[in-house]
Amino acid sequence: MKSTHNCKPFVQPYCKVNNVAVAAQYNSTDISWVAQQAELLDSCNQYANEVIPQLAEQHLFGIGVPEHLGGAGGTTAEAVEAIEDIARHSVTAAFVFWGHRSFIEYLLLSPNETLRERWLPELLNGKIAGATGLSNAIKFLSGIENLQIEARNLGEDYWSLEGQLPWVTNLRPQGFIVAAVVAREGQSPLVAALRHDHEGLQRTADLELFGLRGSNTAAIHLRNVEIHRDDLLHDNAQEFIVRIRPSFLALQCGLSLGLADAALQAAQQVAHFSGNILSPRILSLRSELVQRRSELLTGIDAGTFARDPQKLFRLRIALAEIVQGAAQLELEASGGRAYLQDHNRGFFRRWRESAFIPLVTPSLVQLQGELSKHRQAL
Repeated sequence: MKSTHNCKPFVQPYCKVNNVAVAAQYNSTDISWVAQQAELLDSCNQYANEVIPQLAEQHLFGIGVPEHLGGAGGTTAEAVEAIEDIARHSVTAAFVFWGHRSFIEYLLLSPNETLRERWLPELLNGKIAGATGLSNAIKFLSGIENLQIEARNLGEDYWSLEGQLPWVTNLRPQGFIVAAVVAREGQSPLVAALRHDHEGLQRTADLELFGLRGSNTAAIHLRNVEIHRDDLLHDNAQEFIVRIRPSFLALQCGLSLGLADAALQAAQQVAHFSGNILSPRILSLRSELVQRRSELLTGIDAGTFARDPQKLFRLRIALAEIVQGAAQLELEASGGRAYLQDHNRGFFRRWRESAFIPLVTPSLVQLQGELSKHRQAL
């Protein structure tokens, strides 16, 4: 469970003590800490354990959570916008935000009131980190790989788990709870909530990522981990994933919205160096971003994507493509200066972040595969 500073040679120029003083007090709209630490959050894990407390201090996790459950009220679209705002400054922080907020959404949509009452308050105030852990499950439902955790029945309402989750973000060493889909022989898979202190659960050291190294991303190994029905988010994984998929993917799209906006803004600021020749392309891509954003925010609150998930799949793909186009425009606008390491570190970070967007589960390849299956079934 130990986490050490993990700064490799290719990122050492960025991974140094930040001399910028950070204000001691923040209000609900102050995300200066995220902006100031963006480079370090991407390049090493020096501040990984501070992301959840910093976001919780801004009361961001309660957006879209009903007030009677301790949240701030509002809509899922407003939660997407909050993730978008963080992603403008740091995709690492936004990725952590998304994982944490997604687990909160699982609790909101779970029929297990006991689990919700036990963990929702600590998730909202950031005392424990929430992790999605459903990458393997989504690949399983797409026919890409088998489930990697298996349950052995120990009697009525008790199971013993064996297996692993090879890639999970937001496994904060100070405490986490992670959703995992568990195979059962002859029955539908379960969706379990596994705590960091479950006996037999082991968190590995942080994975050696190219970027997003401040995201507390590691693997989990399970050996004789005993769970009870009270630990279940749902007893039918297929039903549950269909239920949580609209909000899961919509919240995820906040990463693309924020990153694309930041790259386009940076491209426009330096476009005058090329005689504004790139301005029409920048404005065109921004117009497309605004349109896709409107479709996403309107659709998630209207329930459109529950009825037509393929529309959300296409939006996720389109937004990822806009991110790639925005990063390319920022590169072209910056010219050779973009290749100078000390000139604009923000560009290099956004370039690495843009390379990650197509890979976030469900990846673009997985989504394109699902759309292809849908077309063939018509």
